[in-house]
Amino acid sequence: MVSRADRGPLADWFWTIDRFFLAAFILLMGIGFMLSFAASPAVAQRIGLDDFHFVQRHAMFLIPSIIVMVGLSFLTPRQVRRTAIVLLTISLALMVLALFFGVEVKGARRWIGVGAFSVQPSEFMKPAFVVVCAWLFSEHARQPEIPGNLFAIILFGIVAALLVAQPDLGQTILTSVVWGGMFFMAGMPWLWIVLLGGFGAGGLVAAYYMLPHVTARFDKFLTGEGDRFQVETAHEAIVRGNWFGQGPGEGIVKRILPDSHTDFVFSVAAEEFGIIFCMALVAIFAFIVLRGLKHAFNERNDFNRFAVAGLVLQIGMQSMINIGVNLELMPAKGMTLPLISYGGSSQIAICVTAGFILALTRHRPERRAQERSLFRVASGVPAE
Repeated sequence: MVSRADRGPLADWFWTIDRFFLAAFILLMGIGFMLSFAASPAVAQRIGLDDFHFVQRHAMFLIPSIIVMVGLSFLTPRQVRRTAIVLLTISLALMVLALFFGVEVKGARRWIGVGAFSVQPSEFMKPAFVVVCAWLFSEHARQPEIPGNLFAIILFGIVAALLVAQPDLGQTILTSVVWGGMFFMAGMPWLWIVLLGGFGAGGLVAAYYMLPHVTARFDKFLTGEGDRFQVETAHEAIVRGNWFGQGPGEGIVKRILPDSHTDFVFSVAAEEFGIIFCMALVAIFAFIVLRGLKHAFNERNDFNRFAVAGLVLQIGMQSMINIGVNLELMPAKGMTLPLISYGGSSQIAICVTAGFILALTRHRPERRAQERSLFRVASGVPAE
């Protein structure tokens, strides 16, 4: 146990970190590893791999994920910003390369092959994009003559264009919602709200008429016709699980669910562990979002406030989309459940997000005292 009397870097980190956040992230990672035993063996068997192939790879990705999360949590807000700028630059460059030299899967070019692995640059782009936009919004709020909002709009346009080109409508919608939420927090004028809302609605309509796979998914969702095997199988697994589930390893429907270890791991959890377990899982995501928003509300620094709110909103929206698809509340969309679904890029990228959150919500007595002193000076209150 680390003593409060210790003054080393590790002790300072332990006593200043938000340990509730840290526990929630580690708990999700543990649940994800546990569910990989339930969800992935059947998939591995179908494609001729060792039963525990995906379990072993999931465990292998856990180690660098934890190192990334804890390592980033040591950063100061300024270092978080600089790290995000570098990460965003690299991610955008790799997203451009993926369009021309990437691995094509189901008609989409989102991955770049690196030896025996494949990297999805857009996953790493998301937390970096949030942090950089938070910095641009905060700079405009601090000095209105700086065109931070304009730069954020241009950056959003570049990111959205690259995501649409892949194509990846789900990530585009996720990024748009998170960016819009941050822009709203930054004091977006009502005219911009109307214009951007209309632009977003127009983009969805255009995607429906111009992208065949989007048309097919919306039609299946609205009419119930066409190939709905995955969503109907996922629904059957949830119904079969009932309140308390069939028990660990007792799932049957999961064996015929093609993406049971990735997009539909929530359905596997429902079948084997029940709806009560799934409600507890949802509660953990809700806790992360609400605690993050509480931190943002109490934060005086605009950059920290916008960044923390945007990062927890990203986690919350991504989990909401994944769970909504599993419950047939939304059209089918390939999006992982943060820290639960199998996927190296997704898992490490979410841990980058978690590391940024932990770093930005650390309790820094010196910085707080300085902010209070500046606040007193600005308010004309005599120093204590």
